[in-house]
Amino acid sequence: MQQPKQARTPRKGLPNLQVITPETAVPDPQPLVADVTAVLGTDYYLVEELLTRREREVRDRVRAFCDREVIPVINDYWERGEFPFELVPKLAELRIAGGTITGNGCPGLSPVAVGLVERELSRGDGSVSTFFGVHSGLAMQSIAMLGSPAQRAKWLPPMARLEKVGAFALTEPEHGSDAILLETAARRDGDHYVLNGSKRWIGNGSIADVVVVWARDQKNGIGGFLVERDTPGYEARVMSGKISKRAVWQAEITLDDVRVPVANRLARSRTFKDTARVLTATRYGVAWEALGHSLACYEAAVTYAKERIQFGKPLASYQLIQNRLARMLAEITAMQLLCHRLSVLAGAGKLTPGMASLAKMNNARKARGIAAGAREILGGNGILLDYHVARHQADMEAVFTYEGTDTIQSLIVGREITGEQAFA
Repeated sequence: MQQPKQARTPRKGLPNLQVITPETAVPDPQPLVADVTAVLGTDYYLVEELLTRREREVRDRVRAFCDREVIPVINDYWERGEFPFELVPKLAELRIAGGTITGNGCPGLSPVAVGLVERELSRGDGSVSTFFGVHSGLAMQSIAMLGSPAQRAKWLPPMARLEKVGAFALTEPEHGSDAILLETAARRDGDHYVLNGSKRWIGNGSIADVVVVWARDQKNGIGGFLVERDTPGYEARVMSGKISKRAVWQAEITLDDVRVPVANRLARSRTFKDTARVLTATRYGVAWEALGHSLACYEAAVTYAKERIQFGKPLASYQLIQNRLARMLAEITAMQLLCHRLSVLAGAGKLTPGMASLAKMNNARKARGIAAGAREILGGNGILLDYHVARHQADMEAVFTYEGTDTIQSLIVGREITGEQAFA
C-alpha cells in the first residue's frame, strides 16, 4: 500500500505551552469527589485516595481529553488505518509530554502521574497511547537520560510542546526479543557517523522529526544516534495490514549511508546496558497501559449488562454475568495496586528490571483476558467498533507483545529470582 500523503507532509508548529513546575507529592486530605471509577466500581479499594491533588488533576485532564476528543472520532481512524493528526495539537495542550523529566520545558510529573496518563490515554485509545508513549517515553527519556546538556537543551523543549515529534528505533527485521544482537552499524568517518541497516515496527518512524536510532559502532559498542527525518539515506515506509493499533503508524526504516554528526550520538550511550536503562524506566508505563485497556473494556461490559434486556430482564441480573464482572474487577483491582506500588518504587529509585517486567507480564496477560471476557458479555455487538471493546481487544494483542514478550519478561524476572541467565 502506498504511504498516505500525510506521512510526507511537514507539520506546522504547535502552540507554545505553559511549563509546569514539579510540586511536592503530599496526599490531599480532602475526600475525593465521586467520578466514573466510583460509579462503576473500578476503584474498589479506593486507590485514588493515595493520589496527590496534582496527580488527580493530571488524570482528570487527560480523561476529559479522551472522552471529549478521542473516543468520539477514533473508531473511524482505526478502521481506516490513518493517524489522527488533528488530535496532536489538542494533546499538546495537556502539557504532559516529557513525563518525569524536569527542566527544558518538561512537566516533572511523578511516576504515578505518568502512569495515570498512560492509563487514561489507553482507556481512550491504544493508538493514541502508543504515539504518545513512544514520543514522551522512549524518545524523550533516551535524550533526557543519555543525552548531553546541549542535546537536551536542543530537543526536549520543542518535544515537550509537541512541536517536534520523536521516535525510538531499536527493533530490527531479524532482531526483536534478541535486540542486543542488533546489526545496524555506525561507522566513524571524520566528524560524522555513517549508519547502515534497517529497523522494523518503529512507531512514529515516518512522521517523527527526530529518531533515536540504535546502532553498533566499530568498537562493538552500542550508541543512540539522533537522526533527523530529512537526512539523506533515511527512508521510512508505513507498515500496512495490521489488526492491532491501526491508527498509529509503525514504519519499516532503511538506513543507507546516513551521515550523522558525531555531536548527534547520545553522549552517555556506550553499551546495551544504557539502552536497557531506558527500556526499564519506561516499561512500567506499559503495565499502566494494560490497565487502561482493561478499564475501558470492563466499563463497557458493566454499562452494557445493565442496559441490555434478555429474557425480560437486564443481563446484569444474571448470576453468570455478575460472576464474570466480579472476577474481572478482582483482576483490575490487583493491577491497580501493582501499578501504583511500582510507580512509587520508581519514584524512590528502587525500580529493578525484574519489577518492571513482572508488572508488564502480569498486567498484559490479565488485560488480554478481561478484554476477551468483555467481548463475550456484549455478545454479537462485541465485535462492532461502535461498542469500542473490539478495538481494545485487538490493541491488547500488540501490548501483550511489545516492549518484551510475555516469555521474555518471565525470564527477566527469573534471572532476578535465581541469579541465572536463561536467555539463549
